[in-house]
Amino acid sequence: MAREDAIHRTLEAVWRIESAKIIATVARMVRDVGLAEELAQDALVSALEQWRESGVPDNPAAWLTAVAKRRALDRLRHRQLTEHKAGEIGRELDAQHDIAQADFADAVDAALDDDIGDDLLRLVFTACHPVLSTEARVALTLRVMGGLTTDEIARAFLVPEATVAQRIVRAKRTLAEARVPFEVPRRHELEARLASVLEVIYLVFNEGYSATAGDDWMRPALCEEALRLGRIVAELVPGEAEVHGLVALMEIQASRTAARVGASGEPVLLLEQNRARWDQLLIRRGLAALARAESLGGALGPYALQAAIAACHGRARTAGETDWARIAALYDALAELAPSPIVELNRAVALSMAFGPAAGLEVVDPLMDEPALKGYHLLPTVRGDLLFKLGRRDEARREFDRAAALTRNTRERALLLARARACSSEPSAE
Repeated sequence: MAREDAIHRTLEAVWRIESAKIIATVARMVRDVGLAEELAQDALVSALEQWRESGVPDNPAAWLTAVAKRRALDRLRHRQLTEHKAGEIGRELDAQHDIAQADFADAVDAALDDDIGDDLLRLVFTACHPVLSTEARVALTLRVMGGLTTDEIARAFLVPEATVAQRIVRAKRTLAEARVPFEVPRRHELEARLASVLEVIYLVFNEGYSATAGDDWMRPALCEEALRLGRIVAELVPGEAEVHGLVALMEIQASRTAARVGASGEPVLLLEQNRARWDQLLIRRGLAALARAESLGGALGPYALQAAIAACHGRARTAGETDWARIAALYDALAELAPSPIVELNRAVALSMAFGPAAGLEVVDPLMDEPALKGYHLLPTVRGDLLFKLGRRDEARREFDRAAALTRNTRERALLLARARACSSEPSAE
């Protein structure tokens, strides 16, 4: 039993780390992400059966890749591909069957490295293809790139496992029916397709950084997974500044994880955090990624601009040392480049910190009629904070109460209700 448990643990670890490479390698052969994952899973089942008898091989990832490729070759032969392709397949299949078991892992080591960067990049762009809904892209990416199980994805996003399973099945079917090619987009469409990839990664990160629902303020495992995916993409397309900008943004934001939650799991807001608990290694990595983005030249994109804002916080040793004027200027630039109501709301916060709450309120008040923010709890949260600072406590209390009613996160609701009570305990300036 102990040996079987050890095999299970080894397989889980190898799968989490190597599954994307294995699926990508097989997908290059079969040109179908759904089928590639199925064949990789078959290899996983074979490993469970065979390793009980033979033990864990020296190179488990190579073993799994070789078995998955062999299954792919069998499938391709069964499909009766063109004579030329069938000849290539036959030669590769015969060669693999002739390899002695003792030399098996060594012989396929090269296959793991063969075009693996291109294969991973193809897999990323396929899983994040715009033909899929946002929810489907997130689920499929976490499944094939992150190696997460359907249950793990469901628990991370607080949705039923059946819902996630259905999203993944539909995503694979949509890719197959749309005949989405397993390839890196050509230069003329690379920017738009890359934006879709980065959007998925940042959505995963944000759900971990500020959970939209549930009992926990954060889900660090999702932040870690998004960071891992972001770092992979940054190495695959090193010449794209926005990729490094996103990695920088996530690294710096993730550095605050330990300080964002109190002893009882309650949220700790940015200006109240103990900065000694910020992870300096992550901050340095983030600043290095931002410098890499800046070194590529050209104007900074939306992620790099947000990273520059995060860097202002990361460099400040205390909340009082924060360069809010620079942050406000960066938000001005972001609003010009990628205007949105949420950017305006964040710009209002920066203006209030740099020039006083009245300056922020001038930007926030027009947003109250913005349809896109109708159910967004952070709008009344920000307005309540500004009103509180201006001494308009009764109005502030009503805004905090409204924000508490809108949020689906238990911890955040408790914080907002506490702020509402604080308004009631203070004498009104009106």
